[in-house]
Amino acid sequence: MINPSKNTMNKSNSKSNARTSELLRRRDAPLETRTDLKQAATRDISAAMNAILADTFALYLKTKNFHWHMSGPHFRDYHLLLDEHADQLFAMTDPIAERVRKIGGLTLRSIGHIARTQRVLDNDAEYVEPLDMLAELADDNKTMATRLRQAHNVCEKHRDVATASLIEVWIDETERRTWFLFEATRRRN
Repeated sequence: MINPSKNTMNKSNSKSNARTSELLRRRDAPLETRTDLKQAATRDISAAMNAILADTFALYLKTKNFHWHMSGPHFRDYHLLLDEHADQLFAMTDPIAERVRKIGGLTLRSIGHIARTQRVLDNDAEYVEPLDMLAELADDNKTMATRLRQAHNVCEKHRDVATASLIEVWIDETERRTWFLFEATRRRN
């Protein structure tokens, strides 16, 4: 049987210890993503986008709430409309959070964090008239478009064209939701 030399064993142990030390250092390091954006840009854009993310989750859940509790003669149409809107809102969440991470920021971590950050008001009423549901969602979406424009301004200030570009699409989608909800609640021209 061949015995490895003491020198070979020391090199192997040294490499193993170095790898372990590096892994422990990385595990304990703060979450940071390298970006050419300044620290102030990361801070400002992350704050704006985390508020948008919290609002998007809150509006998603409110839309699903109204979808689940819809009633009346236009049930099917409104039910399907709100399901489509909820899907669109939920589809925004991952790109928002990932964009925050790409620029080196931290994002929302819990339902509690969403609740502390959201600006969309919840509606926990046991019963809401269908047209009132649609009108409330129309107002919330209109406000969301305004807040998206404000976040876009923050991105422009810091020359973050990638986040601004995503926001432009979300503004268009939000305005479409607002339009559909408004038209569905109109009684007369």
